Amino acid sequence: MYIGKYVNTHGIKGEIKIQSDIDHKDAVFKIGNEISIASKAFKIKTYRVHKGYDMVTFDGINNINDILPLKGNKVFIDRNLLPKDIIFYDDLINKTLILDDKIFGKVVDYSNTKNPLLICIHDEKTFYIPMNGNFIKEIKDDIFLEESAKELIL
Repeated sequence: MYIGKYVNTHGIKGEIKIQSDIDHKDAVFKIGNEISIASKAFKIKTYRVHKGYDMVTFDGINNINDILPLKGNKVFIDRNLLPKDIIFYDDLINKTLILDDKIFGKVVDYSNTKNPLLICIHDEKTFYIPMNGNFIKEIKDDIFLEESAKELIL
């Protein structure tokens, strides 16, 4: 699963900056998790956030020269290594929206902002549903909406 891009280094001891807008960063960047850059696996040693970037060091990397050649590459994690009960925004794409036991649209994208939104389509009309319990009742194979979501759609 794509989690971001290795955009720069920080300091001389091999810490890297990852530009990422993935949700559930505490699970993704958990110490001990293995992530890959340019098909090379690295075990996370430390994680912190600095000026909007995810800052990571790896076991066995203690020098900038050991990691610098990979700068600019995409960063991935094996989705199977993450807890099964975590739902990522990417998991919601193409899910069907159900309201009053009727299909009411499909998720086509999301906005990962301070107040995340699902971007949905119904009868060729785009609408937005906030990602919270006021509008979303349950997420399984489909997304079941609360009655309050009607006002956003109709």
